Amino acid sequence: MPIRWAVLSLPRRFAVLTIALATIVAWPPIPALTQAENPCATALADVPIRVARAAAAPEKVGHFGNDSRDVRDLLHLSSAANARRAGRAAATVRAMADRDDNQIAILEDRNGDLVIQANSFDLANSGLRFEPSGDSYSIARAGAEFRAPLGQALQLGDDASTASTTIPFSFPFFGRRFTALFVNSDGNITFEEADHESTERSVTRLTTGVPRIAPFFADLDPSVGGGVFLASAPEAMTVTWCSVPGFDSPLTMTTQASLLPDGAIEFRFGTATLRDGIVALSPGRTELFNPTDLSAATAAPAAGPAFGEQFISSPSLDLVAAARRFYAAHADDFEQLVFWTDIGVMTDAFAFHAPVKNTITGIGLQRFDFASQLGSGGTLEGVLNMDRVAKYGESPTSRSLGGSSPLGVLAHETGHKWLTRLRFRNADRQASDALLGRQLAHWSFFVDTDGSVMEGNEIQDLGGGQFRTTSASEKFSRLDLYAMGLATPDEVPAWFYIESPISSHNREDGPEPGVSITGTRREVLIQDVIDAMGPRVPAAADAPRQIRQAYIYISRPSNIEQLRLRDLRSLARMREEFPAFFSRATENRMTVRTTLTP
Repeated sequence: MPIRWAVLSLPRRFAVLTIALATIVAWPPIPALTQAENPCATALADVPIRVARAAAAPEKVGHFGNDSRDVRDLLHLSSAANARRAGRAAATVRAMADRDDNQIAILEDRNGDLVIQANSFDLANSGLRFEPSGDSYSIARAGAEFRAPLGQALQLGDDASTASTTIPFSFPFFGRRFTALFVNSDGNITFEEADHESTERSVTRLTTGVPRIAPFFADLDPSVGGGVFLASAPEAMTVTWCSVPGFDSPLTMTTQASLLPDGAIEFRFGTATLRDGIVALSPGRTELFNPTDLSAATAAPAAGPAFGEQFISSPSLDLVAAARRFYAAHADDFEQLVFWTDIGVMTDAFAFHAPVKNTITGIGLQRFDFASQLGSGGTLEGVLNMDRVAKYGESPTSRSLGGSSPLGVLAHETGHKWLTRLRFRNADRQASDALLGRQLAHWSFFVDTDGSVMEGNEIQDLGGGQFRTTSASEKFSRLDLYAMGLATPDEVPAWFYIESPISSHNREDGPEPGVSITGTRREVLIQDVIDAMGPRVPAAADAPRQIRQAYIYISRPSNIEQLRLRDLRSLARMREEFPAFFSRATENRMTVRTTLTP
């Protein structure tokens, strides 16, 4: 039976989130194709050899990685985990496993109910066939033989798309018909618009974007290896990704998607060493996603349009389940829940923040409220996943994390509650995002932010179009304080960014002292931001001056007690020292409470 979660106080398009399973039926096998082997080897022989990158591009990785998350992705991840847990035997609950210690809530992971185990990719050297069935599709296993010939090689770079490409027949897809498509380098085909964004390849992006067919939606980079091919014929239109590597990775994916005139869709999977991605179909512009075990052989009831499976090669933290467990024994008294673990639970970020509720306008966020989904009656506004305690070291103030201290990282993730999505009107009075860098959620490397913990730099103007970044203290800038509701517009002095910079860096880079830059200084006023974003509401006079955080430590029963105690000592020191650090960083305009009791 589908699980339905009501979402309170949301725009209409967020009104209901339905979690269910798509239909999987035993469809008659399709006829075996004639080629004896995957044709990619032959096709790639004609593709020029490219040189792989020596290091990850900072615009993709950055110092903190993908640290600004959509809470809907956490809900989708938790829903899929719940579906996999449903068939397991109930875990044995140890008496007094959860407890509070030194104002830290300790939650024990019981048989994977909080730490989600990897969902290994299990479709290599196999095939799937999707047949239209009512409002969705039936699914059947199919042969692994790739259709041939593969057709023309597409010249796709990283995060790239083709122009609109004509389909040789009218293709029915989720009740609509399409005569053109876009091939995107990231393992997917879209209708209506191309998708070449560099944001996270997530379930939310897949469902809320344009209609999409995704044999393997991941950050693939054909600019450094493999190839993408397109074959167009009256009987089928086929796109093949041959040994395309993941971004900055030696791991590759070989997959093929074929569109047939009757609306059927075939996926083929060859040898695959890349393990993280999404295999799915989506009609687009929906909040509904049905987590589906694509390799299952039994039928399940269908509900909702988009469906598929997200494959994750490493453990992750179920923040939804963890939040609900926390609220079972604690008051709904915190704007932020800050989670820490005894093992690594993320690979694409150092830590991250996911906003759960927002009622503020003028800072670049829409109004939304998912608090009830995580067990809060409405107080919760965000969750922070700080990952493994041990990676922060023993000193909360030591700048050993790429120039940041552990307290600075914590302030950075805390600051994502308000920051940073501010645009401004430039000299042509056009809205501009030139102040923004990585994920369009951090300050650009070329913005003088006085050394904000939200990135940018302390920049010295040397005159004559020459600039140099300098060392800076960890704090929030006056512009940050305005967005946080801690400074009035009159208190924000003019600042500048460097236009048309000549530098070894780009705007997505994290801060770094001692970098020389040539460019044009462009002054920005707070009124330019207000003209683009509207005024901040509530204004500084009415905005809260305290934020309450609960520190929550997730531990496994098998964890050695000595290691657990070491983690808790380090975490206690972090919790105790953060309030003073945060007050200084905000010019003593805001306090943070880090105790479980008032």
